[in-house]
Amino acid sequence: MIAAGPTLKEARKLAGLTQADLARRLGTTQSAIARLERPGANPRVETLIAAVEATGHTLDTRLAPRKPGIDETLVAASLRESPEERLRGLEALHRSARALSGRAFRSYGP
Repeated sequence: MIAAGPTLKEARKLAGLTQADLARRLGTTQSAIARLERPGANPRVETLIAAVEATGHTLDTRLAPRKPGIDETLVAASLRESPEERLRGLEALHRSARALSGRAFRSYGP
């Protein structure tokens, strides 16, 4: 996922531009550029592309398959189990977690 603010700031700095320089190129204000560069900024895609291009760079926005953050084979295996089997597995996991937390508490204390 692209972080708009830090990406624009990096492009501007690589181009050797100040926020005021970039603002002049875009016909806006320095404070508007500062807002665009903030972490968590959420500009329209067109705005971000125009700002990055004003620094002399391009923004690559190709689609790519997302890599799963979980082991999908485990999810598939779990879905093949009956609800009763999944519940028994969850109960066993809960018992194990409680046992581990009890050991950690006894080892390290409050």
